[in-house]
Amino acid sequence: MPRIAYVNGRYVVHAQASVHIEDRGYQFADGVYEVCEVARGHIVDMPRHLARLKRSLKELSIAWPVSEGVLPMLLREVVGRNGVVNGLVYVQVTRGVASREFVFPAAGTRSALVITARKADPALAAKRAETGIKVITVPENRWDRVDIKSTGLLPNVLAKQKAKEAGAQEAWFVDTDGNVKEGGSSNAWIVTRDGVLVTRPAEHGILRGITRTTLFDVAAKLGLKIEERGFSVAEAKAAREAFISSATTIAMPVVEIDGAPIANGHPGSMTLSLRQAFFDVAEKSPA
Repeated sequence: MPRIAYVNGRYVVHAQASVHIEDRGYQFADGVYEVCEVARGHIVDMPRHLARLKRSLKELSIAWPVSEGVLPMLLREVVGRNGVVNGLVYVQVTRGVASREFVFPAAGTRSALVITARKADPALAAKRAETGIKVITVPENRWDRVDIKSTGLLPNVLAKQKAKEAGAQEAWFVDTDGNVKEGGSSNAWIVTRDGVLVTRPAEHGILRGITRTTLFDVAAKLGLKIEERGFSVAEAKAAREAFISSATTIAMPVVEIDGAPIANGHPGSMTLSLRQAFFDVAEKSPA
């Protein structure tokens, strides 16, 4: 069965899907996106993802491409047409197609909508969690509004490529004070020696991750304490555990930072407990 994409009102074969060359997402990265995990035939935390999409659109003054009530139905339709039981569904909204001018296009220009879905094998992610991942650190060089889930991700691309070349799977951006902000495509966490979960506050400087938010609920269910505060690279290296969170990784153990092993260099028990309990707490919408 060929993959199917939704592009501006039409369902098309993924390999033949296209947008206009003057789409502002292509010209200026003038757009936003969301990624939801699909697990066991359900779209995970969809209301929270769509609420964040709404905020991103508002912050950039981009109009909804369809009504808010229709979008969940489109996501389900794309997931169903692609036969995705476990995987991801991706939605991107740009300011639309217009002559290449920096200022916003004329009023009435329709924003553009693309939705895709793909399958993934949860066994592969589970296997990676058994060994954990490696992280490198890089200086923060992104724009100040990383709280908006914008498609302008070139610094993230370069950081992730640097991580790959170093044999790592993620890069953590570090501010001028030496504190960890977040990963190229994830939020960053540590577990202190006395068992407290620590992650940077999401008021400024990081994206308020949806999986991050749900993990607060998971931690409450497990009776775990969370502190929202900054932590340094040195504190992370000395931590009892470290991990990342995102829709694509849930809670993924970090076993090495810049070549230094975390604790005994193996995934930590608290991270694995969070990962195991996640789907019991996360909101699940039938796909």
